[in-house]
Order: sequence, then structure tokens, then C-alpha cells
Amino acid sequence: MRLLKFLFAATLLSLPLAQAKVLKISTEYPDGNAVLNELRDAGKRIEAMTEGRISFKFYPGGVMGDGVAVQRKIRIGQLHGAFIHSGALASSYPNSQVLNAPLLFRNFDEVDYIRATFDAELNQGFIDSDWHTFGLIEGGFAYALTNVPAKDLDTLREQKLWLPANDPFSEKIAKAFGINPIALNIGDVLTALQTGAINAIVAPPVGAITLQWYSKTQYLTDAPFMYTYGVVAIAEKALKGIADNDLAILTKELTISSDKLDQIARADNLKAFEALSSLGIEIQTLSEESRMALESEADKATEKLIESGEFEQDLYNRVTAKLAEYRNQ
Repeated sequence: MRLLKFLFAATLLSLPLAQAKVLKISTEYPDGNAVLNELRDAGKRIEAMTEGRISFKFYPGGVMGDGVAVQRKIRIGQLHGAFIHSGALASSYPNSQVLNAPLLFRNFDEVDYIRATFDAELNQGFIDSDWHTFGLIEGGFAYALTNVPAKDLDTLREQKLWLPANDPFSEKIAKAFGINPIALNIGDVLTALQTGAINAIVAPPVGAITLQWYSKTQYLTDAPFMYTYGVVAIAEKALKGIADNDLAILTKELTISSDKLDQIARADNLKAFEALSSLGIEIQTLSEESRMALESEADKATEKLIESGEFEQDLYNRVTAKLAEYRNQ
């Protein structure tokens, strides 16, 4: 009996001890922001529920660089994941961009109808592309803000329009519309607006207000140029070695947080859009004729995007068929 106890104890001692996993996550949101606060809370819940086997370290404020730099650091193991906009992951999952097709949606009701059908498919697409994600998190509609009334495409083409650097999808959209954008890092936009290097931007209302870009523009064209969303994405390789029960806890808690952040973003963007008027921005409402003309140009631009392999024709057809179903109700 003593020999059996000895052998049993020796076996236990020879087993490798489970090491705590610290997941390093980058985000462009600054410390104190509601988004980062929610992610930190989720991290604390996961750490408590896994008894310290999983914990998180967040790198806020974009200190790890843009999407390209962040993914490079994830590849070499310096980071494990990020709260990142969907387009930044398009190189591994092109179909993630289908909801970003120009002027695809006219309002949030249409967004909700489409997402109810396609969210699960898109999230699974990230997972199949080696990114563990936990649901889509709305970024809102991006609108054109200008210093002249811009109710048609010709006027927009005449502007010095900013688009984010290292965002090839947005650049391809602009080029498909015949617009030659000026690509700058986010931190350079306000200065460029102040100096006149650019005089127009495309951005969600929350971003335009938070970063004070609205203060250097006068008009907003009320046509949702692009729907944007992000995801909390953790590289699959970073999760190897985590026990199934711990991974289930992580997935559940980050899914809860992603859903909460999705709802917060919707409320914030609706408030921000309304706030722009009180901040002196004149909302340019398009006539039905102007809107139809812009949507026709957008359809042509989307064809070019599909031809260049930005997302699959079949998926786009399924999305637009569902959208037509909603509009014909």
C-alpha cells in the first residue's frame, strides 16, 4: 500500500503544472473610456472564474500601433489579440467586409434585419480564419463631413477627402467612386483639417465628436457612406493549452461583453448624430433623386470591389436579397 501511495504521489509530482495565461490585448480606446472599462471588467470576471488561470493585460490608446502593426505583433507573440475594426482582418477573412459595402444600408433598422441573419455566419468566418471572436460590435455609420454642401458625388470628388492610412478597403471604395483620398493616421487628422491639407472626412459621428474633427467642418451629408463594426479578436494559437472549461468561460464572458458594447455603440452613435446639429453642423438631407443616384454609383463601386476579390459575390447576393426582402415588406 505504501508503495502504491508513493507511486501515485510521484506521478502527480511529475505532471506539468498548469501555467497561468496572460492574454495581451491591444485597443485604440483610451484609458477611462467606457469600452475599455467593460473589457477590463470582463477580464476580471474571467480571471476570478478561472481562479487566475486566465488573466488579461490591455494596451490602450493605440500604443501598439495601427491594425497592421498590431497583427504583426500578434504573429510574433508580442500580443495575443485586439479590439479591432473588421477591415483590419480582411487579409485573413475577406468576407468580413461585406457589411462595409458602400451605401449598402439606409438606416439602422435595415442593419438589424441583416445582422439577425448573418452575424453568426460572419463570426464563424473569423473563427475559421484562426481568429477567436465573440460577436460583432457596431462602430456605426460613417458619414461625409465637409466644408461645402455635398449632395452629389461630383462635389465629393472635388474635396480633399481623408481616409485612414493602412485601410486598403476604404481606399478601394474611394477609388471606385473616382475619389482620390488623402491617407493619414488618425492622430494627424485634426491638424490636417486645421491647416487645410484636408477639408472633408468620412467618419462615424461619435469619432467625429470625440476627436474634435467636427469643429473643422460645416456640413454632414445624410447618406450612410459605410457601416462599420469591430470585434474582440484573439489569435487561435494564443488559446492553445487552455482547458476546455476555461475556454468556455472566456468565450461566454467576452460574448456577453461584446453584446453589451454593441448596444452601447448604437445608443452613442444615435446621440452623437443628433448632437452634431447642436454643435453647428448642418445636416444635408438628400432628395430621393440624389439618393438613388448615389446608390447607383455605389452599386458600380461594389461590383469593382467584388471583381478585385474584396468579398464573395454569393455572400453579397444573399445579403442584398435579404435586404430587398425587408424593403418590400
